[in-house]
Amino acid sequence: MHVPRRKFLQAAAAGGVAYAFGRTVGTIQAEMSAIDGFPDYKALVCLFLFGGNDSWNMFVPTSTAEYNAYFKARAGGTSGSIAIDKSALLPVTQIGQTAGDPTYGFHPSMSGARDLFAAGKLAVMANVGTLIRPTTKTQYATANATGYALPPQLFSHNDQQDQWHSLRGKAIVRSGWAGRIADVLNAQLGGQQLSTNLSLAGQTFFQAGDVVTPFVMGSTGATTFTGFGTTGTALGRRNAVQAVLSGSTTATANTMYERAQAQVTQRSVQFADRINTALANSYNFAALPNTGVTLSTLATQLRTVAKMIAVRSQLSMSRQVFFVSLGGFDLHDNLMTSHPGLLSTVSGGIKSFFDALAEVGMDNSVTLFTQSDFARTLTSNGDGSDHAWGGVQLVAGGAVRGGRIYGQYPLIEVGSAQDVGGGRFIPSISADQMAATLASWFGVQDADLNKITPSLVNFPQRNLGFMV
Repeated sequence: MHVPRRKFLQAAAAGGVAYAFGRTVGTIQAEMSAIDGFPDYKALVCLFLFGGNDSWNMFVPTSTAEYNAYFKARAGGTSGSIAIDKSALLPVTQIGQTAGDPTYGFHPSMSGARDLFAAGKLAVMANVGTLIRPTTKTQYATANATGYALPPQLFSHNDQQDQWHSLRGKAIVRSGWAGRIADVLNAQLGGQQLSTNLSLAGQTFFQAGDVVTPFVMGSTGATTFTGFGTTGTALGRRNAVQAVLSGSTTATANTMYERAQAQVTQRSVQFADRINTALANSYNFAALPNTGVTLSTLATQLRTVAKMIAVRSQLSMSRQVFFVSLGGFDLHDNLMTSHPGLLSTVSGGIKSFFDALAEVGMDNSVTLFTQSDFARTLTSNGDGSDHAWGGVQLVAGGAVRGGRIYGQYPLIEVGSAQDVGGGRFIPSISADQMAATLASWFGVQDADLNKITPSLVNFPQRNLGFMV
């Protein structure tokens, strides 16, 4: 396994080296022998849509007045139209909906999401985004003069991804909110044979903790050393490398950097062995089969997550946070031709994932939620849309109070009360509130929520109520 210097430094910046310095192989094994603090199993799955999903086309108003405003704002009827035809939308009925309430529908390529919503297993988070405190249009407009706290570098891909992952506001932090969940629950999760946080989509700020570091694996399993085996020369090579690593972790002649690198590498070997051994005997899901169909990159990641959940007992896991992703959403161009396929991949992947979990009776124990850099402008740039702010996110699972919309779905109209220009909406609910609600379900005590979501103290509603 070759770890370039740049990658090692990136891991250090995300908290990995601090973890390695503070935890020896002995302490890792001691934690593994501890007694777990949870009698049940729960998993969170973060699906990050990189590039900024145009979520105003993902979930669209269908009642006459609201749709007409949407159609006009999105240049409907012109050569630059980015509006979905009303007749093509997949209508849904909210639980408790009454006559006169606005109605909505999913994008025509999202039948899977529509079906989960209808079954009460998917909820819509309306106009959610990064916020430090509740913000009005006037407060936004005068923030430079008054010093009113806004998330830094709004409308910037990297900065807003960072905000979603860390919920840091203006503070300087080295941990993400899933990493802080793992830190807070670490004493209760000592019996787990793997890190609480597993990424199937590369190194992520979201999962980096100050105490606990995530484990990064591939979309189909853990990456292993090449040239290792279980017999002959290959086995001898493996044993020799492991002996070198074991010696390097304790050799006082080595620098702390050498010892840390050896510890991280040794940990990677141990975890990879455990994961791949467990996955080799995991369940073959009918909804996400191993053979016979070509799965999307997202569905492949989700199949591996489902397999990891199916073998949770073999690995003594009671709490896990998975990170998966799909890119391609930065659609300044070709929105109407490229977006449907992306949304179909998202919708179909989520539906197949929960169908697979239902096969092993775990669909009520797992909650999947989407995040994205930001939503997109209502206005068309001729062939696509530009960077915006608040938007729609999805939360799915058997423990979700689904079939409902949470938050205030804005009037999709340029110049409306929450629009700061071009159809860029100030969020009505914050990413902190959404994360705190998920963390509470996961097992974080209310007293610890401010550690997970630092800006939560600025919002009157700590729990949005979308989890059972």
